[in-house]
Amino acid sequence: MKKIFNISIVLFVFNFLGSCKEFNHDEYFLLSKSDYSDMVYASWLGQLVGNIYGLPHENQYVDNPRPDSLMNLEYGSYHLKLMEEINGAFSDDDTDIEYMYLLQMEKFGIEPTYLELSKAWTYHIRDRVWLANRAALAAMKNGISPPLSGSKKYNPHWFQIDPQLVNEIWAVTSPGMINYACEKSKWAAKITNDDWGVEPTIHYAAMYSAAFFEKDINELIKIGLNALPKDGVFYKTIIEVQNIYNKFPNIKDWKKARLELSNKFYVNESIETKTIWNANLNGACGILALLYGNGDFLTTLDIASGLGFDADNQTATMSGLLGIINGTKGIPKRLLFPIKNSGWELPFNDYYKNISRYDLPDVKISEIIKKTILQAEKIILSKGGEIIKKEDKVFYKIKKSAEFEPNLEIAKIPFVILNKGKTNSYSITSSYSNRLIKWEIDSKALPDGITFEKGVFNGIPTKSGEFSVNVKAIYKNQEKSTIFNFIVFEKNLAQEKNIIISSVYKTDKVRRDNMWITVGKNLFSDNISIINDGKIGGDRSVFYSIDNAKTPHEDYYGYKWETPVNIGNIVFTTGSMEENGGWFKNLKVEIINKKGVWEKIKTPIQILPKFDFSNNFINKAHFMSYRIQFDEVKTSGIRIIGDAGGVDHYHHGSKNVFFTSITELEIYEQL
Repeated sequence: MKKIFNISIVLFVFNFLGSCKEFNHDEYFLLSKSDYSDMVYASWLGQLVGNIYGLPHENQYVDNPRPDSLMNLEYGSYHLKLMEEINGAFSDDDTDIEYMYLLQMEKFGIEPTYLELSKAWTYHIRDRVWLANRAALAAMKNGISPPLSGSKKYNPHWFQIDPQLVNEIWAVTSPGMINYACEKSKWAAKITNDDWGVEPTIHYAAMYSAAFFEKDINELIKIGLNALPKDGVFYKTIIEVQNIYNKFPNIKDWKKARLELSNKFYVNESIETKTIWNANLNGACGILALLYGNGDFLTTLDIASGLGFDADNQTATMSGLLGIINGTKGIPKRLLFPIKNSGWELPFNDYYKNISRYDLPDVKISEIIKKTILQAEKIILSKGGEIIKKEDKVFYKIKKSAEFEPNLEIAKIPFVILNKGKTNSYSITSSYSNRLIKWEIDSKALPDGITFEKGVFNGIPTKSGEFSVNVKAIYKNQEKSTIFNFIVFEKNLAQEKNIIISSVYKTDKVRRDNMWITVGKNLFSDNISIINDGKIGGDRSVFYSIDNAKTPHEDYYGYKWETPVNIGNIVFTTGSMEENGGWFKNLKVEIINKKGVWEKIKTPIQILPKFDFSNNFINKAHFMSYRIQFDEVKTSGIRIIGDAGGVDHYHHGSKNVFFTSITELEIYEQL
């Protein structure tokens, strides 16, 4: 058994701050290098065990918990066979993005920028990504940088589970530095999520960081609570989960507790955020599993999977936490050596096979541990800690009150559209509050009628045209400059007297609601009439062209006017996307010619940002505005037209559905 656990580790020597509260413990604490190494190792092993064990339970139990009794702890046959074929462990989204982040720390330093992480996302992540992660990735690919990639404006999945399962690395590399861990985790969570959608991530970060010196589950939950705003959604949820547990403290009654939890956070959840992947719902499941497990690895793992919903994420995250608490000795050997007669000498044969991310190297698990510890040492030293020797042993003297201050960055977007003669406002998003930043700008470059103050553009444009404005932000000793491109259009002809035309005028609600819907259903309008109401996002803002068509076909959206109009620009804003469809595979513009017949526009069109002409859902951004520009034409009708996208999906109601999604279609003259 010494071979198993005593691995020789070779050690190489934005505005999202302020919500995590101060912790009034002693300023420093000592952690031995050997203990930290074991806990880091156990954390990675725990996440691998929890993830692989939890996968067969993912999304399987919604209306009811797992039907069988507890402690039926075996890996699924498919994943067991996969481990046997790989001769080790394999990657999945509960560990691979953390591994990717670790490599970025190694490449760019302990505090990589949003820009550096977004480049890693767009390069390495090309499939096997869902919900908020998928929406953020598509936004980044279309020129929307973090944290706007996770904002409500561009990411209708802002409230989903994604960030709490990919950000544990920031806390594992900042042991005992709770403020630092939760603020860095919150900062990273903003890549994919917004508002209370990041709160479970903060709570998990606080528990992970504190677990290096605190082993009691209830104390860890309390420490996590102290990191949250008392009026926050997840703070109140944890209190409610504790009350549910206290009502049913006997583990035999876990299904009764699960029923109350489900009713509270799923059945009666608001329509805007009711999904089985809701961050708050699944975070509640994680806390309930911790309470019933009370520090025991197997019980926590079993309860977390049995509670259901997006279960593999709870099993991975909580198992990783218990790895820190109990060390490698606390993880059952049979879960680390699941292949009989494999000849493995180390857990999972000390091998991590990348099967999920483009160009991420396969690696020994022990190498991941070395890399993790190296980054942690750099963080400890950079934040006022020390590495010291005491009685021939090496210790980390860790400053608990260390703080995280992100690099100054300004979120970029392809362009800002303004309307002449109408009140317009655009607020810059940066890594610090706009009011804390000193701003510099060439006011002469602004569109006529627009002013700039404290990071906000305001006013009524008086002249149409295109304008490029260089904005400089200064915060302490950091400076950052970014160019904002403004397009000021004349009146929107789509709001003039016209007739809306579409391949589908009313959504087949029955067919849509039978699909695997991933966004809040409050977004849906069942009628095409919303595409010229000037509203992007929010209630009844999105139209899905779902009808009875079960084969690939063309979709179109456009307008007809009683008398011809001059047109040189179209702004097409997508709606929300689903995993099985919602996008155009290609796009062209057609007009009504003098003979009254639809024909493809004769002049070349330019689409900005660059439009993805494929059926790859990874590149299809939510609420993305595309400017379609062409030589001015005079016509009584215009439409965008293209093949409706769609991919096969494992949910029966989502198969053979080809449709597009739209929230707004604006028509303008040539500038």
